[in-house]
Amino acid sequence: MQQMGLFASEPKAITVTELTRGLRRAIEAVDVFQNLWVQGEVSNFSRPQSGHWYFTLKDRDAALPCVMWRSTAELQAQIPKNGDHIEVHGGLSIYEAQGRYQLYVDEIRSAGAGTLYQKFIELKNRLEAEGLFERRRSLPAWPRRIGIVTSATGAALQDVLHTLERRYPLAEVVLAPAQVQGPSAAMLVADALGILDQFAQPDLILLVRGGGSLEDLAAFNSEIVARAIGRTRAVVVSGVGHETDVTIADFAADLRAPTPTAAAEVSTPDVQELRGQLAAVRGRLERQTPAAKVLRARQRVDELSLRSGRALAQRARWQRATLQGIAARLGALSPLAVLERGYAVVRAADGKLVRAASDVQPGDKLDVRVQRGRLNVEVKDTKED
Repeated sequence: MQQMGLFASEPKAITVTELTRGLRRAIEAVDVFQNLWVQGEVSNFSRPQSGHWYFTLKDRDAALPCVMWRSTAELQAQIPKNGDHIEVHGGLSIYEAQGRYQLYVDEIRSAGAGTLYQKFIELKNRLEAEGLFERRRSLPAWPRRIGIVTSATGAALQDVLHTLERRYPLAEVVLAPAQVQGPSAAMLVADALGILDQFAQPDLILLVRGGGSLEDLAAFNSEIVARAIGRTRAVVVSGVGHETDVTIADFAADLRAPTPTAAAEVSTPDVQELRGQLAAVRGRLERQTPAAKVLRARQRVDELSLRSGRALAQRARWQRATLQGIAARLGALSPLAVLERGYAVVRAADGKLVRAASDVQPGDKLDVRVQRGRLNVEVKDTKED
């Protein structure tokens, strides 16, 4: 009977799914498991077509499966490789389909980057308290000479040169090559800045390099480079790393650009825009210069000449019509017009007009004017009407 009671008190069996799901929920409910930094060596790294990253983080005695979703992986500056020593941040959970726990990673950095970041913050705060980051000078509108400090063999240099050639080929470009990564990089970058500023005397200096880890960018997070930037007479534009990378050099420079290409773009005017502006200025000058005024005056003279010619022609037509009218009226009053109708003009020998028969005596000589010619007649008799 006791055995039967013992069996009756045993808990009901649960499914594997129920057990696994319960463990997952229990783990996810513990805050410390959802905010972990774990370091180790990368192994079994894979990136299938889905874009997600799968890898194992291991040390000498244990291994931890890790997953980084594609949306987060696309934001990473570098892809980890097998054998890399890294630190990852994420939350722990259980993948129920395989019954294994794994870390869902949302951030990756090189091993020891936490210490580097802490040093970065401490140096930034100290230099900022000194006022080293207060320099913010305006970019030159038309830089005549542009200096570049970067690696002579890096892609960043080619990106900058191509951008300058496309946007602003008018400026002279001077390169001060420097190693941008490694133990001596900080000193070499600082020296290149000083030499370039002193001897080439550019209007503008572009301090650039490609992206990388916090360790790769160590030279640009150094105090010696920050102080070298602060001593330059030329305006300094930094374009270090990718958009998400921020360095001490960015704070010390006059202007920060998110990439090397962007540094060249924000520092120079666009030659195509310049051509448009020059064309507009040329048009305004042509409209305002004495030569333009002479041309406009000539055009006005031509216009007035044309108008005056038309006015004179019209006036001549009016005068011609007026004269024709007067001539018609005078013609109607002319004695010649009377002669055309069959009448005659009679004059005495002394030239006086004969208007009545009593004006002459028999025997007088008269001059009779008809339409065509004259008649010399002698009066034989007179008769009054």
